[in-house]
Amino acid sequence: MKPILFLMSFGIAAMMLSAQQAHAQGNCADHATVVERLGERYGESRQSIGLTSDNSVVEVFASMDTGSWTITITRPGGLTCLAAAGQAYQYVNEPLANFDSES
Repeated sequence: MKPILFLMSFGIAAMMLSAQQAHAQGNCADHATVVERLGERYGESRQSIGLTSDNSVVEVFASMDTGSWTITITRPGGLTCLAAAGQAYQYVNEPLANFDSES
């Protein structure tokens, strides 16, 4: 279990670092423009959304037809920046692991 938590923490940190680098590299625009471009160019729509501890919004966009996906981060009052993108997106709805200490 600990390796999974480590990997998740590492992944989140990498996404935040990527977002900062994306902003520095100019891979940012206003939210409406980013959403429009992802839809028009890649057929991607929002699949999930979450709020980070610093009130940044993290969104996952994906196309079920092509499998392309994009993760964006929007800082409070700021631009939306591309954090990561790739292929082979799959929707997974797995049940929570059983954390019963009696097992």
